[in-house]
Amino acid sequence: MATNTTPTPATVNTPTNVQTTRGKTVINDGVVAKVAGIAAREARGVYALGGGAARAFGAIREAVAGTDQAQGISVEVGETQVAVDVTIVAEYPLALQEVSDGVRSNVIRAIESIVGLEVTEVNVTVNDVHLPSDDADQAEARVQ
Repeated sequence: MATNTTPTPATVNTPTNVQTTRGKTVINDGVVAKVAGIAAREARGVYALGGGAARAFGAIREAVAGTDQAQGISVEVGETQVAVDVTIVAEYPLALQEVSDGVRSNVIRAIESIVGLEVTEVNVTVNDVHLPSDDADQAEARVQ
């Protein structure tokens, strides 16, 4: 007679809620978003995360409480999988598809290795392009 090796629902563990003999680990969705945000910022060619309004609120939040690592990140977390949406400002004149591919690779690698969830998709929206002259203009305005 064959033995059924399929685990019963009571013994199935998800990466976001793992029960062991020594205790339970719960990983909140905000942590997954933060890991994705850190990984996205590390990609070559990413100047900032988030859209215009998110960056404006982020600047205020940063002045008060520090950087919001999950800014510009949206996650949908299931039991074993996650889908991520990332909004970025890319540096000019880098190829936008290469920047997006780098973001996608970094986010997948970080979430799968740190959090332990399978990433089903990473959608990257390039909301703006940062020109090096923008920094010079801002510095000049501060001096005046």
